[in-house]
Amino acid sequence: MNLDVVGFGALNLDKLYRVNKIAGMDEEAYITGLTESCGGSAANTIVGLSRLGLKAGFIGKVAGDREGEILLQNLQNEDVNTDGVILAPEGRSGSVSGFVDEEGQRALYVDPGVNDLIESHEIQGDYIPGAGVLHLTSFVSNTSKQSTESQKKILNQIPEGVVVSFDPGMLYIERGLDFLEKFLLKTDILLINEVELKHLLKNNETSHFTCEEGSKKLLDYGIKVVVVKRGDKGAYVTDGRSSHFIDALKVRCVDTTGAGDAFNAGFIYGFIRGEGIQKSAQIGNFVAACSVQMKGATEGLPDSSRLEEISL
Repeated sequence: MNLDVVGFGALNLDKLYRVNKIAGMDEEAYITGLTESCGGSAANTIVGLSRLGLKAGFIGKVAGDREGEILLQNLQNEDVNTDGVILAPEGRSGSVSGFVDEEGQRALYVDPGVNDLIESHEIQGDYIPGAGVLHLTSFVSNTSKQSTESQKKILNQIPEGVVVSFDPGMLYIERGLDFLEKFLLKTDILLINEVELKHLLKNNETSHFTCEEGSKKLLDYGIKVVVVKRGDKGAYVTDGRSSHFIDALKVRCVDTTGAGDAFNAGFIYGFIRGEGIQKSAQIGNFVAACSVQMKGATEGLPDSSRLEEISL
């Protein structure tokens, strides 16, 4: 099977509540609306890549419940190959309860369900070797570590020629460098945001550092490209030879849900198309800007025709 990119991560049905504000400890807020959409960090990115015209597939797990049916059908509707999606005989599919305020900021609570129960033997042996890029994101793994261990086993068996992109997210970042080391040593493209970078290296010998300094430390693991997503400040990207700060596009932000995943889709698209790291980051910023102008993680993701709007 020849695919441009395969995602490996959680599949979640996002239940997004619009609220007047994100409540803090002992505070109250009220709900003004509710929408449901399909999510999961890797899945959002894969949908974005499929819309941009790439042949994309997915490795994940769903149960035979309403949420699982919606998640599987959504991938198929987005022309994502679902041969790698495992159907669990019991249990519940993953879901996320999200709270989004009037400024587009959010707080998320994850129910992983069967996402955390992927066994390496359940993954088709020929699904990854035919891909150009394998894109990994985190699992909750708060009680069961099956899916996390399966990712590590897959990385140990990754064939030559398959590029590994990795967005650890805060779930993996909080486990520290010792946990992440096995992932980082197999990673070609690391996609991390500025908050995560600082959290990951806060216990390092340098407590205060710039994006450049933090990225240099991560390049020491053999990573070929480090991308630091900086929200409305844009992105920083380096391969150790050249480095670039890329400004974000100025747009009206409605919802930041999935913005980082959208950036990933744009960057990976540029990489697969043979663009340099600077242009790939510009595409990432554009796709993220499209995303935040609409509610939900994937509603605003553009198709390839909209890339004409930016100078490549």
